[in-house]
Amino acid sequence: MKIRKITVWILAVVMILSLTACGSSAAGNNGQSEQKTASAETGSTAADASASTETSDGTAQSETGSTAEESNNSASAESQDEAAAGSETAKDAAAETAEPESSDSSAQAAADADVNAPVIDGLTFDHAMPLEYADGFSVYYYEGGYKLIDVPLSGQYLVIPEGAEAPAGIDPEIYLLYQPLDQVYMAATGSMSFIDQIDAMENITMSSLDKNGWYIDAPIKAMDEGTLKFAGKYSEPDYELMIGSGCDLAIESTMILHSPEVQEMIEDLGIPVFIDRSSYELDAFGRIEWIKLYGAMFNKEELAEEKFAGQENVLDELKDFENTGKTVTFFAVNSNKTITVRKTEDFIPNMIELAGGKYIFEDLQNPGSSSASVRLSMEEFYNTAVNADYLIYNGTIEEPLESIDDLLGKNELFSEFKAVKEGNVWTVDKTWYQSTATIGYLITDLNRMLTGGDPDEMAFLHKVQ
Repeated sequence: MKIRKITVWILAVVMILSLTACGSSAAGNNGQSEQKTASAETGSTAADASASTETSDGTAQSETGSTAEESNNSASAESQDEAAAGSETAKDAAAETAEPESSDSSAQAAADADVNAPVIDGLTFDHAMPLEYADGFSVYYYEGGYKLIDVPLSGQYLVIPEGAEAPAGIDPEIYLLYQPLDQVYMAATGSMSFIDQIDAMENITMSSLDKNGWYIDAPIKAMDEGTLKFAGKYSEPDYELMIGSGCDLAIESTMILHSPEVQEMIEDLGIPVFIDRSSYELDAFGRIEWIKLYGAMFNKEELAEEKFAGQENVLDELKDFENTGKTVTFFAVNSNKTITVRKTEDFIPNMIELAGGKYIFEDLQNPGSSSASVRLSMEEFYNTAVNADYLIYNGTIEEPLESIDDLLGKNELFSEFKAVKEGNVWTVDKTWYQSTATIGYLITDLNRMLTGGDPDEMAFLHKVQ
Protein backbone atom coordinates (compact mmCIF):
# COMPACT_ATOMS: atom_id res chain seq x y z
CA MET A 1 0.00 0.00 0.00
CA LYS A 2 2.83 2.40 0.77
CA ILE A 3 4.32 1.72 -2.69
CA ARG A 4 0.95 2.53 -4.25
CA LYS A 5 0.77 5.83 -2.35
CA ILE A 6 4.32 6.79 -3.30
CA THR A 7 3.60 6.05 -6.96
CA VAL A 8 0.42 8.12 -6.85
CA TRP A 9 2.34 10.91 -5.13
CA ILE A 10 5.02 11.02 -7.84
CA LEU A 11 2.42 11.02 -10.61
CA ALA A 12 0.43 13.68 -8.75
CA VAL A 13 3.46 15.98 -8.44
CA VAL A 14 4.05 15.75 -12.17
CA MET A 15 0.38 16.44 -12.81
CA ILE A 16 0.05 19.42 -10.51
CA LEU A 17 3.20 21.02 -11.94
CA SER A 18 1.78 20.54 -15.40
CA LEU A 19 -1.58 21.96 -14.35
CA THR A 20 0.09 24.95 -12.71
CA ALA A 21 2.05 25.66 -15.85
CA CYS A 22 -1.03 25.65 -18.08
CA GLY A 23 -3.19 27.48 -15.52
CA SER A 24 -6.12 25.11 -15.80
CA SER A 25 -7.32 21.69 -14.77
CA ALA A 26 -5.88 18.67 -16.54
CA ALA A 27 -7.72 17.35 -19.54
CA GLY A 28 -8.91 13.81 -19.94
CA ASN A 29 -11.21 13.26 -17.01
CA ASN A 30 -11.50 9.72 -15.75
CA GLY A 31 -14.81 7.93 -15.30
CA GLN A 32 -15.19 9.12 -11.74
CA SER A 33 -14.81 12.78 -12.75
CA GLU A 34 -17.42 12.28 -15.46
CA GLN A 35 -19.76 10.73 -12.93
CA LYS A 36 -19.33 13.63 -10.54
CA THR A 37 -19.78 16.18 -13.28
CA ALA A 38 -23.05 14.45 -14.06
CA SER A 39 -23.97 14.59 -10.41
CA ALA A 40 -23.25 18.30 -10.36
CA GLU A 41 -25.52 18.74 -13.38
CA THR A 42 -28.38 16.56 -12.15
CA GLY A 43 -27.94 16.44 -8.41
CA SER A 44 -26.96 20.03 -7.85
CA THR A 45 -30.42 21.51 -7.86
CA ALA A 46 -31.70 25.01 -7.68
CA ALA A 47 -31.10 24.70 -3.97
CA ASP A 48 -27.41 24.17 -4.53
CA ALA A 49 -27.25 27.14 -6.85
CA SER A 50 -29.44 29.46 -4.79
CA ALA A 51 -26.41 31.20 -3.31
CA SER A 52 -22.76 30.51 -4.00
CA THR A 53 -21.94 31.42 -0.42
CA GLU A 54 -24.17 28.78 1.14
CA THR A 55 -23.29 25.31 2.30
CA SER A 56 -25.36 22.18 1.68
CA ASP A 57 -27.43 23.36 4.60
CA GLY A 58 -27.41 26.85 3.16
CA THR A 59 -25.43 28.40 5.98
CA ALA A 60 -23.08 31.24 5.20
CA GLN A 61 -19.55 30.24 4.24
CA SER A 62 -16.90 32.83 5.06
CA GLU A 63 -14.05 33.62 2.71
CA THR A 64 -11.57 32.77 5.47
CA GLY A 65 -12.68 29.18 5.52
CA SER A 66 -14.93 29.58 8.53
CA THR A 67 -18.24 27.97 7.64
CA ALA A 68 -21.61 27.48 9.20
CA GLU A 69 -22.14 24.35 7.19
CA GLU A 70 -24.94 21.89 7.97
CA SER A 71 -27.43 24.30 9.45
CA ASN A 72 -30.49 26.34 8.51
CA ASN A 73 -30.45 26.76 4.72
CA SER A 74 -30.03 23.12 3.75
CA ALA A 75 -30.91 21.54 0.47
CA SER A 76 -33.54 18.98 1.36
CA ALA A 77 -33.38 15.28 0.73
CA GLU A 78 -35.24 13.62 -2.11
CA SER A 79 -36.60 11.11 0.36
CA GLN A 80 -39.72 10.70 2.49
CA ASP A 81 -40.07 11.35 6.23
CA GLU A 82 -40.09 8.21 8.32
CA ALA A 83 -42.15 9.04 11.39
CA ALA A 84 -40.26 8.04 14.51
CA ALA A 85 -43.40 6.94 16.29
CA GLY A 86 -44.31 4.72 13.36
CA SER A 87 -40.87 3.16 13.48
CA GLU A 88 -41.27 2.39 17.16
CA THR A 89 -44.68 0.81 16.49
CA ALA A 90 -43.25 -1.31 13.72
CA LYS A 91 -40.40 -2.48 15.93
CA ASP A 92 -42.79 -3.32 18.77
CA ALA A 93 -45.03 -5.32 16.43
CA ALA A 94 -42.05 -7.20 15.06
CA ALA A 95 -40.86 -8.01 18.57
CA GLU A 96 -44.25 -9.50 19.46
CA THR A 97 -44.39 -11.87 16.49
CA ALA A 98 -40.72 -12.89 16.20
CA GLU A 99 -39.06 -15.87 17.83
CA PRO A 100 -37.21 -14.61 20.94
CA GLU A 101 -33.91 -16.37 20.29
CA SER A 102 -33.61 -15.72 16.58
CA SER A 103 -35.51 -12.51 15.85
CA ASP A 104 -32.43 -10.50 14.91
CA SER A 105 -30.94 -13.12 12.61
CA SER A 106 -34.33 -13.90 11.03
CA ALA A 107 -35.05 -10.24 10.40
CA GLN A 108 -31.61 -9.75 8.88
CA ALA A 109 -32.02 -12.81 6.68
CA ALA A 110 -35.41 -11.60 5.47
CA ALA A 111 -34.03 -8.14 4.79
CA ASP A 112 -31.06 -9.52 2.87
CA ALA A 113 -33.38 -11.65 0.77
CA ASP A 114 -35.11 -8.48 -0.44
CA VAL A 115 -31.90 -6.57 -1.08
CA ASN A 116 -30.98 -5.89 -4.67
CA ALA A 117 -27.27 -5.63 -3.95
CA PRO A 118 -24.99 -4.31 -6.69
CA VAL A 119 -23.19 -7.13 -8.47
CA ILE A 120 -19.41 -6.72 -8.41
CA ASP A 121 -17.42 -9.24 -10.43
CA GLY A 122 -15.04 -11.15 -8.18
CA LEU A 123 -16.95 -10.37 -4.97
CA THR A 124 -19.66 -12.35 -3.20
CA PHE A 125 -22.46 -10.41 -1.50
CA ASP A 126 -22.91 -11.22 2.19
CA HIS A 127 -25.42 -8.82 3.73
CA ALA A 128 -26.69 -5.25 3.77
CA MET A 129 -26.51 -2.78 6.62
CA PRO A 130 -29.92 -2.52 8.31
CA LEU A 131 -31.17 1.07 8.47
CA GLU A 132 -34.16 2.39 10.38
CA TYR A 133 -34.54 6.01 9.29
CA ALA A 134 -32.01 7.09 6.67
CA ASP A 135 -32.99 7.12 3.00
CA GLY A 136 -29.87 8.75 1.59
CA PHE A 137 -27.40 5.85 1.60
CA SER A 138 -26.96 2.09 1.64
CA VAL A 139 -24.04 -0.09 2.69
CA TYR A 140 -23.49 -3.55 1.21
CA TYR A 141 -21.06 -6.05 2.71
CA TYR A 142 -19.16 -8.59 0.59
CA GLU A 143 -17.03 -11.52 1.63
CA GLY A 144 -13.41 -10.73 2.39
CA GLY A 145 -14.16 -7.47 4.21
CA TYR A 146 -15.19 -5.43 1.16
CA LYS A 147 -17.99 -2.88 1.56
CA LEU A 148 -19.86 -0.85 -1.02
CA ILE A 149 -21.24 2.52 0.14
CA ASP A 150 -23.95 3.75 -2.20
CA VAL A 151 -25.01 7.42 -2.00
CA PRO A 152 -27.45 8.35 -4.78
CA LEU A 153 -26.36 11.44 -6.75
CA SER A 154 -22.93 11.23 -5.11
CA GLY A 155 -21.69 7.85 -6.26
CA GLN A 156 -20.65 4.38 -5.18
CA TYR A 157 -17.58 3.82 -3.03
CA LEU A 158 -15.91 0.45 -2.64
CA VAL A 159 -14.09 0.20 0.68
CA ILE A 160 -11.12 -2.12 0.20
CA PRO A 161 -9.60 -3.82 3.28
CA GLU A 162 -6.02 -2.94 4.11
CA GLY A 163 -3.63 -5.12 2.12
CA ALA A 164 -6.29 -6.20 -0.38
CA GLU A 165 -6.68 -5.17 -4.00
CA ALA A 166 -9.60 -3.96 -6.05
CA PRO A 167 -11.42 -6.70 -7.99
CA ALA A 168 -10.27 -7.04 -11.57
CA GLY A 169 -12.50 -5.26 -14.05
CA ILE A 170 -14.15 -3.06 -11.42
CA ASP A 171 -16.51 -0.46 -12.87
CA PRO A 172 -14.36 2.68 -13.37
CA GLU A 173 -17.20 4.84 -12.04
CA ILE A 174 -16.91 3.24 -8.60
CA TYR A 175 -14.59 5.12 -6.27
CA LEU A 176 -11.95 2.97 -4.61
CA LEU A 177 -11.31 3.69 -0.92
CA TYR A 178 -8.23 1.85 0.29
CA GLN A 179 -8.23 1.39 4.05
CA PRO A 180 -6.92 2.37 6.54
CA LEU A 181 -7.91 5.82 5.17
CA ASP A 182 -5.62 7.56 7.61
CA GLN A 183 -4.90 10.75 5.65
CA VAL A 184 -8.34 12.25 5.13
CA TYR A 185 -9.25 15.82 4.18
CA MET A 186 -12.52 16.85 5.87
CA ALA A 187 -14.56 19.57 4.18
CA ALA A 188 -18.03 18.33 5.22
CA THR A 189 -17.53 20.02 8.57
CA GLY A 190 -20.97 19.18 9.91
CA SER A 191 -19.99 15.51 9.79
CA MET A 192 -16.83 15.87 11.85
CA SER A 193 -18.91 15.00 14.92
CA PHE A 194 -19.59 11.57 13.39
CA ILE A 195 -15.85 11.01 13.18
CA ASP A 196 -15.36 12.17 16.76
CA GLN A 197 -18.15 9.95 18.08
CA ILE A 198 -16.66 6.80 16.49
CA ASP A 199 -13.13 7.59 17.75
CA ALA A 200 -11.68 8.08 14.27
CA MET A 201 -10.26 11.58 14.68
CA GLU A 202 -6.74 10.24 14.09
CA ASN A 203 -7.80 9.40 10.52
CA ILE A 204 -8.65 13.04 9.74
CA THR A 205 -5.41 14.93 9.24
CA MET A 206 -6.57 17.84 7.08
CA SER A 207 -9.43 20.30 7.51
CA SER A 208 -11.19 22.87 5.35
CA LEU A 209 -11.55 25.10 8.44
CA ASP A 210 -8.84 26.72 10.46
CA LYS A 211 -9.00 26.58 14.23
CA ASN A 212 -11.18 29.69 14.48
CA GLY A 213 -13.81 28.06 12.28
CA TRP A 214 -14.45 25.18 14.64
CA TYR A 215 -16.92 25.31 17.53
CA ILE A 216 -16.66 21.72 18.79
CA ASP A 217 -13.81 20.46 20.93
CA ALA A 218 -12.37 17.51 18.99
CA PRO A 219 -10.98 19.35 15.93
CA ILE A 220 -9.81 22.28 18.07
CA LYS A 221 -7.86 19.88 20.28
CA ALA A 222 -6.44 18.05 17.24
CA MET A 223 -5.23 21.33 15.75
CA ASP A 224 -3.64 22.32 19.05
CA GLU A 225 -1.83 18.97 19.11
CA GLY A 226 -0.73 19.28 15.48
CA THR A 227 -2.52 16.15 14.26
CA LEU A 228 -5.04 18.16 12.22
CA LYS A 229 -3.89 20.83 9.78
CA PHE A 230 -5.74 23.52 7.89
CA ALA A 231 -5.54 22.51 4.23
CA GLY A 232 -7.53 25.29 2.59
CA LYS A 233 -11.27 25.79 2.34
CA TYR A 234 -13.34 23.50 0.17
CA SER A 235 -13.16 25.81 -2.85
CA GLU A 236 -9.42 26.47 -2.57
CA PRO A 237 -7.76 23.41 -1.05
CA ASP A 238 -4.02 23.24 -0.56
CA TYR A 239 -3.21 20.67 -3.25
CA GLU A 240 0.48 20.51 -2.35
CA LEU A 241 -0.32 19.74 1.30
CA MET A 242 -2.82 17.10 0.25
CA ILE A 243 -0.31 15.45 -2.06
CA GLY A 244 2.58 15.71 0.39
CA SER A 245 0.44 14.17 3.14
CA GLY A 246 -0.56 11.25 0.93
CA CYS A 247 -4.24 12.23 1.12
CA ASP A 248 -6.31 9.12 0.45
CA LEU A 249 -9.82 10.61 0.66
CA ALA A 250 -11.55 14.01 0.51
CA ILE A 251 -14.88 14.16 2.34
CA GLU A 252 -16.93 17.04 0.94
CA SER A 253 -20.38 18.51 1.41
CA THR A 254 -22.55 19.33 -1.59
CA MET A 255 -20.89 22.74 -1.59
CA ILE A 256 -18.22 21.13 -3.76
CA LEU A 257 -20.82 21.07 -6.55
CA HIS A 258 -20.44 24.84 -6.71
CA SER A 259 -16.77 24.29 -7.62
CA PRO A 260 -16.71 21.35 -10.05
CA GLU A 261 -13.24 22.29 -11.24
CA VAL A 262 -11.92 21.75 -7.71
CA GLN A 263 -13.53 18.33 -7.46
CA GLU A 264 -12.10 17.45 -10.86
CA MET A 265 -8.64 18.57 -9.81
CA ILE A 266 -8.73 16.51 -6.60
CA GLU A 267 -9.82 13.43 -8.53
CA ASP A 268 -7.22 13.99 -11.23
CA LEU A 269 -4.63 13.87 -8.45
CA GLY A 270 -5.80 10.33 -7.67
CA ILE A 271 -7.76 11.32 -4.54
CA PRO A 272 -11.34 10.00 -4.36
CA VAL A 273 -14.03 12.52 -3.40
CA PHE A 274 -16.85 11.42 -1.11
CA ILE A 275 -19.84 13.80 -1.12
CA ASP A 276 -21.81 13.73 2.12
CA ARG A 277 -25.57 14.21 1.75
CA SER A 278 -26.65 13.71 5.34
CA SER A 279 -28.23 17.17 5.37
CA TYR A 280 -30.69 15.98 2.73
CA GLU A 281 -32.44 13.63 5.15
CA LEU A 282 -35.97 14.71 6.06
CA ASP A 283 -36.08 12.69 9.26
CA ALA A 284 -33.90 13.97 12.11
CA PHE A 285 -32.84 10.45 13.01
CA GLY A 286 -32.20 9.68 9.37
CA ARG A 287 -29.57 12.38 9.48
CA ILE A 288 -28.06 11.05 12.71
CA GLU A 289 -28.02 7.54 11.26
CA TRP A 290 -25.28 8.60 8.85
CA ILE A 291 -22.91 7.81 11.71
CA LYS A 292 -23.32 4.19 10.60
CA LEU A 293 -21.98 5.04 7.14
CA TYR A 294 -18.82 6.49 8.66
CA GLY A 295 -18.65 3.48 10.97
CA ALA A 296 -18.45 1.27 7.88
CA MET A 297 -15.92 3.54 6.20
CA PHE A 298 -13.52 3.42 9.16
CA ASN A 299 -14.31 -0.09 10.51
CA LYS A 300 -16.14 1.32 13.52
CA GLU A 301 -19.57 -0.23 12.97
CA GLU A 302 -20.06 -1.47 16.53
CA LEU A 303 -19.28 1.90 18.10
CA ALA A 304 -21.43 3.69 15.53
CA GLU A 305 -24.38 1.46 16.45
CA GLU A 306 -23.80 2.17 20.12
CA LYS A 307 -23.69 5.94 19.64
CA PHE A 308 -26.78 5.90 17.44
CA ALA A 309 -28.67 3.87 20.02
CA GLY A 310 -27.75 6.52 22.58
CA GLN A 311 -29.44 9.15 20.43
CA GLU A 312 -32.49 6.92 19.95
CA ASN A 313 -32.95 6.98 23.70
CA VAL A 314 -34.27 10.52 23.19
CA LEU A 315 -37.27 9.00 21.40
CA ASP A 316 -37.79 6.44 24.16
CA GLU A 317 -37.86 9.19 26.76
CA LEU A 318 -40.53 11.12 24.84
CA LYS A 319 -42.62 8.28 23.39
CA ASP A 320 -45.47 8.72 25.90
CA PHE A 321 -45.38 12.51 25.81
CA GLU A 322 -48.49 14.19 24.42
CA ASN A 323 -48.12 17.02 21.93
CA THR A 324 -48.47 20.41 23.59
CA GLY A 325 -50.05 22.01 20.54
CA LYS A 326 -47.73 25.00 20.98
CA THR A 327 -46.47 26.53 17.76
CA VAL A 328 -42.81 27.10 16.94
CA THR A 329 -40.93 28.81 14.13
CA PHE A 330 -37.23 28.40 13.34
CA PHE A 331 -35.79 31.33 11.38
CA ALA A 332 -32.98 33.73 10.65
CA VAL A 333 -32.86 37.30 9.36
CA ASN A 334 -30.57 37.68 6.37
CA SER A 335 -28.39 40.70 5.64
CA ASN A 336 -30.90 41.83 3.00
CA LYS A 337 -33.68 41.71 5.64
CA THR A 338 -35.41 38.67 4.13
CA ILE A 339 -36.29 35.81 6.47
CA THR A 340 -35.03 32.26 6.04
CA VAL A 341 -37.29 29.53 7.39
CA ARG A 342 -37.65 25.79 6.79
CA LYS A 343 -40.20 24.19 4.54
CA THR A 344 -42.62 21.88 6.33
CA GLU A 345 -41.05 18.61 5.18
CA ASP A 346 -37.63 18.92 6.77
CA PHE A 347 -35.73 17.45 9.70
CA ILE A 348 -36.06 20.60 11.85
CA PRO A 349 -39.89 20.68 11.77
CA ASN A 350 -39.65 16.92 12.36
CA MET A 351 -37.66 17.54 15.57
CA ILE A 352 -40.19 20.14 16.71
CA GLU A 353 -43.00 17.60 16.28
CA LEU A 354 -41.04 14.88 18.09
CA ALA A 355 -40.46 17.30 20.98
CA GLY A 356 -44.18 17.92 21.37
CA GLY A 357 -44.58 21.13 19.40
CA LYS A 358 -46.18 22.18 16.14
CA TYR A 359 -44.29 23.87 13.33
CA ILE A 360 -46.03 27.15 12.57
CA PHE A 361 -45.86 26.71 8.78
CA GLU A 362 -48.27 23.85 8.12
CA ASP A 363 -47.72 23.43 4.39
CA LEU A 364 -44.76 25.55 3.39
CA GLN A 365 -43.08 24.40 0.21
CA ASN A 366 -40.32 25.68 -2.05
CA PRO A 367 -41.62 25.40 -5.62
CA GLY A 368 -38.95 24.94 -8.23
CA SER A 369 -36.27 24.00 -5.72
CA SER A 370 -35.40 21.03 -3.56
CA SER A 371 -33.94 23.31 -0.91
CA ALA A 372 -35.33 22.98 2.59
CA SER A 373 -34.69 26.70 3.05
CA VAL A 374 -37.42 29.10 2.07
CA ARG A 375 -36.80 32.82 1.89
CA LEU A 376 -39.72 35.03 2.75
CA SER A 377 -40.26 38.74 2.86
CA MET A 378 -40.86 40.17 6.32
CA GLU A 379 -44.50 40.68 5.41
CA GLU A 380 -44.89 37.01 4.42
CA PHE A 381 -43.16 35.86 7.57
CA TYR A 382 -45.20 38.23 9.75
CA ASN A 383 -48.54 37.00 8.42
CA THR A 384 -47.94 33.50 9.81
CA ALA A 385 -45.27 33.72 12.51
CA VAL A 386 -46.63 36.73 14.38
CA ASN A 387 -48.86 34.42 16.41
CA ALA A 388 -46.28 31.67 17.01
CA ASP A 389 -45.90 30.68 20.65
CA TYR A 390 -42.11 30.38 20.31
CA LEU A 391 -39.50 31.98 18.08
CA ILE A 392 -36.17 30.15 17.66
CA TYR A 393 -33.45 32.16 15.98
CA ASN A 394 -30.91 30.18 13.98
CA GLY A 395 -27.61 31.63 15.17
CA THR A 396 -25.60 29.40 12.84
CA ILE A 397 -26.25 31.69 9.86
CA GLU A 398 -25.81 35.09 11.41
CA GLU A 399 -24.54 35.65 14.95
CA PRO A 400 -26.78 34.27 17.72
CA LEU A 401 -29.07 36.78 19.41
CA GLU A 402 -27.70 38.25 22.61
CA SER A 403 -30.83 40.18 23.53
CA ILE A 404 -34.33 41.06 22.41
CA ASP A 405 -32.89 44.42 21.37
CA ASP A 406 -30.72 42.55 18.85
CA LEU A 407 -33.87 41.08 17.32
CA LEU A 408 -35.72 44.40 17.28
CA GLY A 409 -32.68 45.97 15.66
CA LYS A 410 -33.18 43.63 12.71
CA ASN A 411 -36.78 44.74 12.29
CA GLU A 412 -39.02 46.69 14.67
CA LEU A 413 -42.04 44.63 13.59
CA PHE A 414 -40.76 41.82 15.83
CA SER A 415 -42.10 43.84 18.78
CA GLU A 416 -45.61 42.84 17.65
CA PHE A 417 -44.90 39.10 17.75
CA LYS A 418 -46.67 37.07 20.42
CA ALA A 419 -43.47 35.21 21.38
CA VAL A 420 -41.61 38.49 21.89
CA LYS A 421 -44.37 39.91 24.06
CA GLU A 422 -44.51 36.76 26.19
CA GLY A 423 -40.75 36.29 26.50
CA ASN A 424 -40.52 33.12 24.46
CA VAL A 425 -37.63 33.95 22.13
CA TRP A 426 -34.76 31.47 21.93
CA THR A 427 -31.60 31.07 19.87
CA VAL A 428 -29.57 28.06 18.81
CA ASP A 429 -25.80 28.49 19.02
CA LYS A 430 -23.03 27.82 16.52
CA THR A 431 -21.99 24.49 18.04
CA TRP A 432 -25.20 22.92 16.81
CA TYR A 433 -24.44 22.70 13.08
CA GLN A 434 -21.13 20.96 13.80
CA SER A 435 -22.77 18.47 16.18
CA THR A 436 -24.76 16.37 13.70
CA ALA A 437 -24.08 13.13 15.55
CA THR A 438 -25.78 14.44 18.68
CA ILE A 439 -28.52 16.70 17.34
CA GLY A 440 -31.03 14.40 19.03
CA TYR A 441 -30.31 16.44 22.13
CA LEU A 442 -31.93 19.42 20.41
CA ILE A 443 -35.19 17.47 20.61
CA THR A 444 -34.72 17.24 24.37
CA ASP A 445 -33.98 20.99 24.47
CA LEU A 446 -37.12 21.73 22.48
CA ASN A 447 -39.23 19.60 24.82
CA ARG A 448 -37.83 21.41 27.84
CA MET A 449 -38.54 24.74 26.17
CA LEU A 450 -42.14 23.73 25.47
CA THR A 451 -42.72 22.45 29.00
CA GLY A 452 -40.96 25.16 31.00
CA GLY A 453 -37.82 23.17 31.69
CA ASP A 454 -34.56 24.54 33.08
CA PRO A 455 -32.60 26.43 30.37
CA ASP A 456 -29.37 25.58 32.18
CA GLU A 457 -29.93 21.92 31.29
CA MET A 458 -30.16 22.57 27.56
CA ALA A 459 -27.37 21.65 25.17
CA PHE A 460 -28.01 23.92 22.18
CA LEU A 461 -30.90 26.29 22.99
CA HIS A 462 -30.48 29.53 24.92
CA LYS A 463 -33.22 31.88 26.04
CA VAL A 464 -33.01 35.43 24.73
CA GLN A 465 -33.75 38.06 27.36
